[in-house]
Amino acid sequence: MKITVRVWRQANPSAEGQMVSYELDDVSEHMSFLEMLDVLNERLTVTGEEPIAFDSDCREGICGMCGIVINGLAHGPERTTTCQLHMRSFNDGDVIDIEPWRSGTFPVVKDLVVDRGAFDRIIQAGGFISAPTGSAVEANNIPVPKENADHAFEAATCIGCGACVAACPNGSAMLFTAAKITHLGLLPQGQAERDSRVLGMVEQHDAEGFGGCTNIGECTAACPKGIPLSTISRLNRDLLGALAKGKA
Repeated sequence: MKITVRVWRQANPSAEGQMVSYELDDVSEHMSFLEMLDVLNERLTVTGEEPIAFDSDCREGICGMCGIVINGLAHGPERTTTCQLHMRSFNDGDVIDIEPWRSGTFPVVKDLVVDRGAFDRIIQAGGFISAPTGSAVEANNIPVPKENADHAFEAATCIGCGACVAACPNGSAMLFTAAKITHLGLLPQGQAERDSRVLGMVEQHDAEGFGGCTNIGECTAACPKGIPLSTISRLNRDLLGALAKGKA
């Protein structure tokens, strides 16, 4: 295929960015999207130009590093991670716009690389349990209702990519925060910090400058792991319960 990519180029956080066009005329439909960028970067390197900076790690849809807005959509036209998106999702002659995550809380570091440290700080505010490593009772000795286990596992599939934030008109990270709260709050080991967890993580979410959730649903539509909107409802129930206890 012959395609044109228009890529956001920004040298550093304080520099002014712009879209720059590049043409590729031998793109295989079997390439992943990131492999296409690899090929482009090889050409830029050969010609002495600065290669495009973008995040990637496992390239297996697990690590959540590869966050890019493609033609206005988080991760592109398929419900998957950018690394698992293939060029067969595009057509010969297409013009493809490639931008970093659209969120003020994810400041651009360089080109397509953004700082998602806000997610780390939300986790630090309560996304953990206090059971010392190595001293917990054998997991199979603690009965967990299957429904709870299923919902906890569903929430735990969140890879922290940030697509929910990039897709949300409000720039909310509630789906991410809810997933991290839910997968611990449904298990026996997570009960000790259940109230402090939701209070701390929601407070940090707001302190980071993420927008509020208005249940538009763009977050779950863009989530490559299909985490449902009902996860946010669980967060809200936990939050109201914790606030009520605090007033009692």
